[in-house]
Amino acid sequence: MKKLILAALISSFAASAYAQGPTCKAQSDEKKLAGAAQKSFMAKCEKDAAKSCGIAATEKKLKGAARTSFTKKCVSDSIGA
Repeated sequence: MKKLILAALISSFAASAYAQGPTCKAQSDEKKLAGAAQKSFMAKCEKDAAKSCGIAATEKKLKGAARTSFTKKCVSDSIGA
């Protein structure tokens, strides 16, 4: 049973990574932002990513450590450091 749950979590991480558009870093590079403009853009993009990842975690009915882990990975994938 634990293996099934783990497999489901791993597949959801993979699916969320592919479902998202270009990363914040890629968008920033594409727009050729630098300095304060880049910092502002990245902050807003990270905030938006955290919000959408939180919504996705709620839709998947994740709680506790699973929610935290999912949200952290989702945001880092969206930012694309």
